[in-house]
Amino acid sequence: MGAVSAFDPTRHLPDDLIERIRKRAAAVDAANAFPDEDLAELRAAGYLAILIPESLGGAGLSLAEASILQQRLAGAAPATALAVNMHLVWTGVAKVLADRGDDALRFVQQGAAGGEVFAFGISEAGNDLVLFGSDTDAAPRPDGGYAFTGTKIFTSLSPVWDHLGLHGLDTTSDDAPQLVFGFVPRSDAVTAREDWDTVGMRGTQSRTTELHGAVAPPERIVRRLAPGPSPDPLVFGIFAVFELLLASVYTGVARRALDLAVETAHARTSKKTGRSYSQDPDIRWRVAEMALTYDGLLPQLASIADDLDDRVDHGALWFAKLSGLKHRAVTAAKAIVDEGMLVAGGSSYFTRSELGRLYRDVLAGMFHPSDPESAHSTVATAWLGPLAP
Repeated sequence: MGAVSAFDPTRHLPDDLIERIRKRAAAVDAANAFPDEDLAELRAAGYLAILIPESLGGAGLSLAEASILQQRLAGAAPATALAVNMHLVWTGVAKVLADRGDDALRFVQQGAAGGEVFAFGISEAGNDLVLFGSDTDAAPRPDGGYAFTGTKIFTSLSPVWDHLGLHGLDTTSDDAPQLVFGFVPRSDAVTAREDWDTVGMRGTQSRTTELHGAVAPPERIVRRLAPGPSPDPLVFGIFAVFELLLASVYTGVARRALDLAVETAHARTSKKTGRSYSQDPDIRWRVAEMALTYDGLLPQLASIADDLDDRVDHGALWFAKLSGLKHRAVTAAKAIVDEGMLVAGGSSYFTRSELGRLYRDVLAGMFHPSDPESAHSTVATAWLGPLAP
């Protein structure tokens, strides 16, 4: 905790960089474009390698420090933060594995240190098994590699990724079925549909990705696992880092909404009383409610991140803690943005309003795993045991 309390996020995300990213966010959203300038500046600043060990050319940060940075970035441009999040998930998983003596993702660390972008290709339409199953076909090749054929959805960083981390199901090998986790390079066997036209988080450009026999060479096949829940460190690492960093992004959105509400309350004047809205009892209650909710998120994030960094063993409760963290962060952020809209009044309903954009962006949180149903099911199982057959 001492190292994090002394951590200075401006070393990695300076104020001037944050302000440039913030100024571009509205135009990126309006154009339904990818934030290429943001990525270029973040890459130049070494942000893609914040979780890579210093010995490999990265910043050597902890997950707790990365969480703080993602909160800061999300406060400037939620879509940029969410897009970069998916790259950081893989570098975070590489860290989780390496910290536990597993160098299976060393190539991810080396690539990210060199500026390469890794995308996350796990989600599939209608596949509520998520990590534990796949509708994508993984066909074994004679050299030990695999050819993947199927469709992935919500593939952030679609226009720019260099490597796509994904999973598929091998149904033909002697030990089939086996879930296969690997990485494919960008090639003609991968097609991104031009279908990303969403309510919010438009800058992520999380387009549907078609795989037509996309090949992961043998050295990029990371795991072969039986379908279903698994104690394998890779599965744990993906789940843990994904939930932590998602919670961080939406906590950053919440903080920005709170800051905007405070600014607006001071800037608006009541025609009825002639006084600043910051003196209105109802407005003060709303801002206080926002702050009370926001303050509750920070120790939760810090505690889970520290436990991951310190390799604390929560056993079977880990998945409940992680899915619960993400669920609480998203629902709290949505509630905070809702209150911020009411503080700002009708002006926030226009698309030119930053609060209006945050209102649209924060809605994306409910669609990320673990969704509310999955989170509650996971927590219920942890405390009550599995459902009877």
